[in-house]
Amino acid sequence: MQSFKTTDTLVKWLENKRLSGDKIGFVPTMGALHEGHASLVERAKNECDCVIVSIFVNPTQFNSHDDLDKYPKSLESDMRVLFAKNCDAVFVPEVTTMYPKYPHQTNLICIDLTDVNEVMEGKFRAGHFEGVVNVVYQFFEIIKPHKAYFGEKDFQQLAVIRRMVDVLQLPLEIVTCETVREASGLAMSSRNTRLSTPKKVEALLIYQTLILARKLSQTHLPNEVKKLCLDNLRSGALVTEYLEICDPKNLQPLSKTWVPGARCFIAAFCDDVRLIDNMELIP
Repeated sequence: MQSFKTTDTLVKWLENKRLSGDKIGFVPTMGALHEGHASLVERAKNECDCVIVSIFVNPTQFNSHDDLDKYPKSLESDMRVLFAKNCDAVFVPEVTTMYPKYPHQTNLICIDLTDVNEVMEGKFRAGHFEGVVNVVYQFFEIIKPHKAYFGEKDFQQLAVIRRMVDVLQLPLEIVTCETVREASGLAMSSRNTRLSTPKKVEALLIYQTLILARKLSQTHLPNEVKKLCLDNLRSGALVTEYLEICDPKNLQPLSKTWVPGARCFIAAFCDDVRLIDNMELIP
């Protein structure tokens, strides 16, 4: 497994792979890898000749310095996870590699995200998706993958990335992978490492509420499901930030009518750890 910190050496290595006719798969991460990330690498390995993973805690997508500082970092452990999955290369750039003038001029590309940025994560995390777009675009430009792999747990982020690819007509395929869950149902997340065992039990209410939403969607309207599920989510120790039921295509809230693929989205705090999850309600 190759490891790169600079773009020059990485680009040269990738050029040789392309000359050999290799199909390149890319998995962007912020490290603190878990089985969810490992499943993305496995999928990429099954579909591509060469798989590269980035590990970069992107400062521009955090709207809280405290959250950025507390984000878990475990590079040695991450390397072992990737080696075990036969990853071909890892790109671990410095902040100044991705943003040469950091903390200034970090908005290197502008995409109209109006609709997908007005709700949920975009509403509660100002500037978050602008940061995501900037860093992912740069990774795409450096690596030029044939396929890039993203998990459904960050469904809204996935919609933003797809918007960017469509607007800029980037020549790559975005591959969606199902959310990987712990045995309890809790969505795997790097932030879970900050939860004690009792707190993980409390956090499980998010998953339980999503299951309730799926059940209620068979007999209730979206606005009714939202009210009942909010009551359920607020019955525990978590602090709810939002619970929305949305159209999967434009992420706009649903009220009186169901659409195929309608999803329930939740963000909540377990103490100071912010967790998100979502689930399809209507096939």
